[in-house]
Amino acid sequence: MLIRFKKRFEKIAMGLLSLMPDEKEVKKLQDTINEYETNDKWQLFLWKPEEDVLGAIGVYLDSESETAVVQHITVNPSHRNMGIGKEMVHALKEHYGLSYEVIPNELTDKFLHKCLGKTSE
Repeated sequence: MLIRFKKRFEKIAMGLLSLMPDEKEVKKLQDTINEYETNDKWQLFLWKPEEDVLGAIGVYLDSESETAVVQHITVNPSHRNMGIGKEMVHALKEHYGLSYEVIPNELTDKFLHKCLGKTSE
């Protein structure tokens, strides 16, 4: 299930986000986490199907275009290729319902389209 990021999950979230290609530097990673904590338009969710957090998905909410732009999506390496990414994307789409269309950015485009069963253009 998707749970909203809370400060107590900061180390777990940082560990997961550090797996993203653009989040390798500690300063950049700290800035990203800070943005998720302080900016209402940035929303980070963790995937916690049972006891352990296995993934993270972060979006930028653009109320003008009514889109939720997936900026970050990552799964614990030991749990990859098990459909967790796909489950997170579908849960996110369900979470936002008709309020926001879930779309990728340049970094998440290929993965998101794979999760949705579409080919990238």
